[in-house]
Amino acid sequence: MSITTTNTVSSPSSSLMNAVNPKEKSSSSEISAEQDKFMTLLITQLKNQDPLNPLDNAQVTSQLAQLNTVTGINKLNDTLESLKTDYAATTSAQAVNMINHGVLAPGKTMQVAEGKGIFGIETGSYADKLAVEIRNASGKVVHTIEMTNVEPGVQPLIWDGKLSDGSTAADGKYAIAMTATTGGQPLTDAQTLAFGTVASVSTGPTGAKLNVPSLGQLSMDDIKQVL
Repeated sequence: MSITTTNTVSSPSSSLMNAVNPKEKSSSSEISAEQDKFMTLLITQLKNQDPLNPLDNAQVTSQLAQLNTVTGINKLNDTLESLKTDYAATTSAQAVNMINHGVLAPGKTMQVAEGKGIFGIETGSYADKLAVEIRNASGKVVHTIEMTNVEPGVQPLIWDGKLSDGSTAADGKYAIAMTATTGGQPLTDAQTLAFGTVASVSTGPTGAKLNVPSLGQLSMDDIKQVL
């Protein structure tokens, strides 16, 4: 009596495949449960396999590798989500600590109160000459601040409110415009900064927002300096 054998090998069962490729994984405990389920089904199939039609080792190895990959990706996603949550919490805490503090953010206006005004400048590179023109509500230049050899970075400035005729500027909003040059060439990475005081903080899906009455609602990234 002869025994006929074939080269056909069996593949892991559908139950085993489903253990590796569940439709959804939402937690580490579910991932661990899927791993346990996979190993239990694998051992059961190995014990009950037909000696003449064994499981394909290559396919089993592939499924094990896939399981490890899926587990790794889920763990990475969990880690990233945790970092995102921690970052949001840290950012919100930093924002709350800024309440009642003065800040500088990109802007082209300056509020003068009691004859004094605060604003700032930011340059991305060295400027050998820099000038800031201050204009009143009618657009007239009432004062010009000139600086030389300005290093890159943010600088807060205080205007004493003195006009060219020696009088003091009236309280209110003024426009500020800056020109900066190096070797006679204008800088493209220079801007004026407006000043305001943080009154409150709002939180939402897009992160913490600073409510500054004179400047509007700002993100943390808008803040160039806290005074």
